[in-house]
Amino acid sequence: MSDRKIKWGIMGPGNISRKFASDLVQSENAELVAVASRTEGKAAAFASEFNIPKSYNSYDEFVQDPELEIVYIGTLHPQHKECVLQCLNAGKAVLCEKPFTMNAEEAEELIKVARENNTFLMEAMWTRYLPAVVKAMNWIKEGKIGEVNMLTSNFGFNVGWAPNSRLLDKKLGGGAMLDAGIYPISFASLIFGTQPTNIKSSAQIGETGVDEWFSALFEYGNGKTAMLNAGVRLNLSNDAFIYGTEGYIHLPNFLFGEGAYLHRPGSDVEAFKDDRELNGYIYEAEEAMKCLREGKIESSIMPLDETYDIMETMDTLRKQWGLEY
Repeated sequence: MSDRKIKWGIMGPGNISRKFASDLVQSENAELVAVASRTEGKAAAFASEFNIPKSYNSYDEFVQDPELEIVYIGTLHPQHKECVLQCLNAGKAVLCEKPFTMNAEEAEELIKVARENNTFLMEAMWTRYLPAVVKAMNWIKEGKIGEVNMLTSNFGFNVGWAPNSRLLDKKLGGGAMLDAGIYPISFASLIFGTQPTNIKSSAQIGETGVDEWFSALFEYGNGKTAMLNAGVRLNLSNDAFIYGTEGYIHLPNFLFGEGAYLHRPGSDVEAFKDDRELNGYIYEAEEAMKCLREGKIESSIMPLDETYDIMETMDTLRKQWGLEY
């Protein structure tokens, strides 16, 4: 049945899961049937908020729920590997929030298990599926800006000095790279279709031992470059510019997909504005459900090999900074 409802569960009912759930419950193609948290009462409160029939205080019980087809994982970064493994070993498909894992070694292990178990697994890089980003990619494929040679992309915000917060706590996977930097890094991978052949970077390592902000220059050969900046203690412009031989594309607030603007010499600016009412997490969910209905175990839009390659690139950056988790 091509349009059957896919039954979802959520593991880790935090802020990101709340945004995801608020989109998912609006979908005619999805049914949110269960939520799990190790914190007493948290799953029940989340279930009440979104009218979810079942809540669990145990991940072990949750993954054994026979109704569940796919699980969205929105737990803390260091918990992703354990949670994904629990789901895969129980035969549940997984959409795992970014960053997929803490490093490439963990990513490799999860990908291996998913393929051995013939079970769907995908990184939840929601930006890739947003209409404005899809529009920009179509412009590029249509040759509207010629050959792409340069990208600039930023994402940064200032959390303030909160050493015990998740964003600055090393034990919780804090720092600019895993929370903010992954967006421009993954975006560069999307635009150029490969990882850089050379990386030059600089980071500010703060008092808590994590990267508070960083800049990176990615070189791809033949003069192609990406200049990427990210931070959790600096407010950045959060825009992306894709420069080609015949024009450029501007994506304001690119990771939220607010719009896309095509600039070509001698032509009026072509504008695409996204006036969606939902957060935008629904698009990655729809892709995952499409894959499940078609019997696929990974997405061609966010392939597992690319997820692994991006984690390797991030490992390289951290190695340059002497940062290990």
